Amino acid sequence: MKLKAVAVAGLVASLSFGPAQTAHADAGDAIAGAIIGGILGHAIANDQNRRKQTQRRSSTRSTKSAKPGISSAQREQNREVQTALNQFGYNVGTPDGAIGPKSRAGISSYQATLGYPPSGQLTEYERTVLITAYYRAIAGGPQVMQVMATHPMGMKGLLLVQRDEMAGITTTAMPAAAPLITAPAVTVPAVTAATVGVMAALPALMPEVAPAAAVPVVAALPSFMASGAAQVSLASQCNKISLMTNTNGGYVTAAAMTDPAFALGEQFCLARTYAMAAGEDMAAKVAGFTPQQIAEQCAGFGPVMAAHVSALSIETRDEVLAGVGTFILSSGMAPAQLSGTAKVCLGVGYTTDAMEVAVGSALLLTAMGERGYAELLGHHLSQGFGANVRPDLALDWYDMGLGAKAAGAAIFAPGMGDREAVIRKASMAVAGRAEAPAAPTVVPTVVPASLPQFALVPQQP
Repeated sequence: MKLKAVAVAGLVASLSFGPAQTAHADAGDAIAGAIIGGILGHAIANDQNRRKQTQRRSSTRSTKSAKPGISSAQREQNREVQTALNQFGYNVGTPDGAIGPKSRAGISSYQATLGYPPSGQLTEYERTVLITAYYRAIAGGPQVMQVMATHPMGMKGLLLVQRDEMAGITTTAMPAAAPLITAPAVTVPAVTAATVGVMAALPALMPEVAPAAAVPVVAALPSFMASGAAQVSLASQCNKISLMTNTNGGYVTAAAMTDPAFALGEQFCLARTYAMAAGEDMAAKVAGFTPQQIAEQCAGFGPVMAAHVSALSIETRDEVLAGVGTFILSSGMAPAQLSGTAKVCLGVGYTTDAMEVAVGSALLLTAMGERGYAELLGHHLSQGFGANVRPDLALDWYDMGLGAKAAGAAIFAPGMGDREAVIRKASMAVAGRAEAPAAPTVVPTVVPASLPQFALVPQQP
């Protein structure tokens, strides 16, 4: 109000300093000029008030916008991830570049589909799989349509195909010979101790393969099963088990167990998740190698350990460990180096569903004295992933793994107190054996002591 009064007074004063006017017909013009001056003064005052309010609001907005936030480039990457998640059916809402609870839930579902730990935080490798598969889906073409039409998971099957291709696994749904998007060539660096650390000597484990011409032709056994017969994916199996566990309100306890096979499946998938997380942490410390290159190196465990993995299904625990022990001594690798490499490749094997890599890695770790990993071998034998279904042979491996846990060397879910009882009870039931009853108390029969009696024959004189 003061500002308004000053403005009006100033304008009136300025008019009063003008030349004197005769009060004739021009008097009306003077009065009109005074009125107009008052209106202008009021308008000027209002305009100045509005300007101050606008400046205050701008200052407030500037202060708020000055708070630290994500960069425009990061926001654009987040928007790309959200768009890709929506494309594959993980509804995260409008792509706005802000990763909130809904986006985290979508990321967790996507990770579970691929068999990765559902952390809600994308690793660079997981992001690459998602975005590359998204652009392949957008590009379309007959091969993409084939995957969507034939894969049991529909469009999400393209994510699994992309994951397998990046891991070096050949798929029949989308031939690698005709990729939809040509990826830039990747030069794999030479494997040396200076650049790879624990992965240094892995290629040395590969046996020399004789040329085909030098291999004698021998009579082959007949086979009525296709060598490439489709097998149930462990990742897919664990996804189903995880859904049922959530529906049931948690893991099966020993007291409430009604389905021993399902209880063992729960514990297998739980141990698998721990192994994958540990392997990923160790792989992150391997300098100079991408996840794909590490996966390619770990694929060498398959052919190297093939004989020992096969022996798991037909030989006793001690016989298998003896054979693996001989292999370790002849490998030329230091125990710490071989152990670290096996842990990395164990996680890779489970992540890529390469059972021969996972089983071979678990065998190496168990034979080197880390007995807790024997539990995994029991699971493979009881569930039939990477081995024949042999619940009878699985018992000895379970016993070794649980013995390590009892000794304080737990590897998987150390805080789950009922876990040992669940595995022991379920494995005995699956093998068709009851839990070992307590040994009966033997009451000795007391036989009264007696003196020996001899028949004496009288001698003749």
